[in-house]
Amino acid sequence: MRSIQFREALREAMSEEMRRDKSVFLMGEEVAEYNGAYKVSQGMLDEFGPERVIDTPIAELGFAGIGVGASMNGLRPIIEFMTFNFSLVAIDQVINSAAKMMSMSGGQYSCPIVFRGPTGSAGMLSSQHSQNFENWYANTPGLKVVVPSNPYDAKGLMKSAIRDNDPVIFMESEQMYGDKGEVPEEEYLIPIGVADIKREGSDVTIVSFGKMMKVALAAAEELAKDGINAEVIDLRTVRPIDYKTLIESVKKTNRMVVVEEAWPLASISSEIAYHIQSNAFDYMDAPVKRVTCRDVPLPYAPTLIEASLPNVERTVDAVKKVMYKKA
Repeated sequence: MRSIQFREALREAMSEEMRRDKSVFLMGEEVAEYNGAYKVSQGMLDEFGPERVIDTPIAELGFAGIGVGASMNGLRPIIEFMTFNFSLVAIDQVINSAAKMMSMSGGQYSCPIVFRGPTGSAGMLSSQHSQNFENWYANTPGLKVVVPSNPYDAKGLMKSAIRDNDPVIFMESEQMYGDKGEVPEEEYLIPIGVADIKREGSDVTIVSFGKMMKVALAAAEELAKDGINAEVIDLRTVRPIDYKTLIESVKKTNRMVVVEEAWPLASISSEIAYHIQSNAFDYMDAPVKRVTCRDVPLPYAPTLIEASLPNVERTVDAVKKVMYKKA
């Protein structure tokens, strides 16, 4: 099977859906003439033309609103935010228009729109360009929130997101656009709301999503050296969350650690910990542990970034604590 980059998988998904359905179009800053800020949309202007690959001004609220209106009138927009940090300028359109349109119209209007772009830390970009808002958007009824961790999942989930009749938040990572992975040439879709067991194990369940899956999988390899067999689950989507898969894993391993890049308060890991301890308490041999970003704005200095973000060492330490082993 061929191996392609994360950005190429996203491009293929969008291009295939645009060929299949003429109502699909891409709009955002630098998506056309510049081939995308991260070259995700490279070559798409040449194929689909300026009516379907549309450069916008630096005005997220404006072009997000145009996308919502277009989706209400039968089109299927893909709105690219250069980073989800900038989506805060447009959050009124996302939450008060897109997410609520079906409910407020009594089912008369759907809003089939995808808001996509990078999330989280990407190196020395400091506090205003290094934030995670997955939990913010997942808190909103009416939205679906997708956070893929590899090229295969990214393509299959993007195609499902574009075809979905609800608004979908699709969150990527600048640091993963160059990652390579096996992606079939034939068409496939991955359903939204289904987690994936990336590594089977029996001693502890490690749950993560997005680029933190790299930390989770690397931690599992380190733990294996100490004879600890970790099961690693990739949520893939954080609204809806596939609780069934998580509970079935905990029934087997009796312990769970959740790794997430966001701040600790009211995070996805908080929700998972509550749900598991409420619905699988009798199977637990230890409380759920969380590994999150430190509760500070992300610094600029590389040493402080490393100290702030979840890493393999902190994850291994959390696993050993739930197993009552010395670190």
